[in-house]
Amino acid sequence: MVWERIRSSNFLSNFFCCKSHSSSEALLLQLEKEEDDDPVVVTKPGWKAVPYILGNEAIEKMATYGLTANLMVYLVREYHMDQVFAANLLALWTCAFCLFTILGASLADSYLGKFRTILFASFASLLGMVTITLTAFVPQLRPPPCNLAQHCIRNTKSQLWFLLMGLSWLGIGSAGIKPCSIPFGIDQFDSSTVEGRLATHSFLNWYYTSATVVVLINQIFVVYIQESVSWALGFGIPTLLMMLCAIPLFLVGSNIYVRVKPEGSIFFSFAQVFVAAYKKRHLKLLNDERVQGVLFDASLSRNAVVSKLPLSTQSSFLMKAALVADNELKQDGFSANPWRLCTIQQVEDVICVIKTLPIWASGGIFLIAAVQEGTFMVSQALKMDRHIGTKFEMPAGSIKIMSLSIVIIWLPLYDRVIQPALKKITNHEDGIPTLRKIGIGYIFSILCMLVAGFVEQQRRALATLHGESLNEVPPISVFWLFPQLVLLGLCEVFGGLGHIEFYNQEFPEKMKSIGNSLAHLCLAGATYLSSLVVSMVHSVSGKHGQPNWLDNDINAGRLDYFYFLISGLGVVNFVYFLFCARGYTYKASVKAVEIDPNV
Repeated sequence: MVWERIRSSNFLSNFFCCKSHSSSEALLLQLEKEEDDDPVVVTKPGWKAVPYILGNEAIEKMATYGLTANLMVYLVREYHMDQVFAANLLALWTCAFCLFTILGASLADSYLGKFRTILFASFASLLGMVTITLTAFVPQLRPPPCNLAQHCIRNTKSQLWFLLMGLSWLGIGSAGIKPCSIPFGIDQFDSSTVEGRLATHSFLNWYYTSATVVVLINQIFVVYIQESVSWALGFGIPTLLMMLCAIPLFLVGSNIYVRVKPEGSIFFSFAQVFVAAYKKRHLKLLNDERVQGVLFDASLSRNAVVSKLPLSTQSSFLMKAALVADNELKQDGFSANPWRLCTIQQVEDVICVIKTLPIWASGGIFLIAAVQEGTFMVSQALKMDRHIGTKFEMPAGSIKIMSLSIVIIWLPLYDRVIQPALKKITNHEDGIPTLRKIGIGYIFSILCMLVAGFVEQQRRALATLHGESLNEVPPISVFWLFPQLVLLGLCEVFGGLGHIEFYNQEFPEKMKSIGNSLAHLCLAGATYLSSLVVSMVHSVSGKHGQPNWLDNDINAGRLDYFYFLISGLGVVNFVYFLFCARGYTYKASVKAVEIDPNV
């Protein structure tokens, strides 16, 4: 693949001229002279690097998810924690590392680079996994076994702190790996070509598919080993996989990867744009077409990733930060004071980020439906017939297999069959534009909660009809949950993956990791919002002789009303999303970049 080499030059391009037209003409002449230089051919590895990246990610996810998928049961059974305390502890831990992904992404994009961040975070994850595994191997690191004839002994403070230390290291590792792995894979493709962009979408589909297969394997086999064989063995296998397979595999491909060089603090650059725009708020923009056509940021380093974006007209206020006034340029063409004069590339980066935030804000409510899969849908499954055949009974927590199966089937089918067919119909290179894909996911989320409500009504009616007690199960199969779980799987492949594609597509190249972290922030927001809604419903309902919607005995409660409430919130959120998406303009494709494969 041929990439145009953008040479460093001693001038400031990409600006509007406020007072000095002669300066702009001289700078434009120099730009034309620089663009006449011979290009340099730089080849990105593309799919050659993908096996190492996907292999590392799959094994790492198998290791970390295998360690944490059944952690709730481990804390209750082995540490003798109250269910509420254990659930709150894990919820706080999950939300914390989701929030910290923005910190890990910022370090990657600004200072360390994605490769180093993933590598350091992998060792942090390994340290956390070893620590938690030791709690299962060493009896002194956890409370003694619970004797039913006596009162169970709770964990000591030192035992709890040792466990929390392991969770902290594991969270630090997740906060570094999760926001960087997808952008690092995308860096290996040439996004300036149609083939490269199509390969990027295929990479995302296969990335999501492989991750789902790993979760499915853990759900079936690793959880069984932990509960039925040994916690030490169930934790030890994922830890060994991380140590002996994931990290070495990632290092094997180190000579193939393209590594984008970080460019310093992104937020510092953003602050300069806002300050400069405020200082020039009284100036007016002039309409100089020649200057508007030039968007190469020559003030960036020689090896920086640089996008030639078309000039945005969405924020004339911020564009004033790039206005050139008297005495703002030094003789070498650079800005004399970056807090008064910024490049257009800096301004465009800020605009790209700002215009995605309204779309991002809708992700929290959208994911509330997905949060219920591990809570109230499991409660439904506990009150249903889970037998498959005459001998085997499906664990209630394994109902997630149904939605995971939909993801595994759908994504390869979409990538190989449906997307090419849609491309011929819509003449869009992605088959379906990203925002439409997100909107379809939102619709599936609403339908999922509606179907879940109707199924719960039917389940509750049968339970009441048969006079079910707390220890009996009504004659309704757990597979009645299959329709809502299918919709939940489609909600994930359209809405969840659509959000990831959107951030990787719309964020500036030097902020891909930060953009990818927004998906995890959506999950953290959904968890907090779900807890808030549950608390409000639990405190408000159940008055004046009416049943509490979220009663501990779901046969006495009205879980169906709760599902309908979430569906209603989804409708309001969908209307808000339509309003934001209607006026959204996609970022143009990248025209050229300069990379340094030896960073």
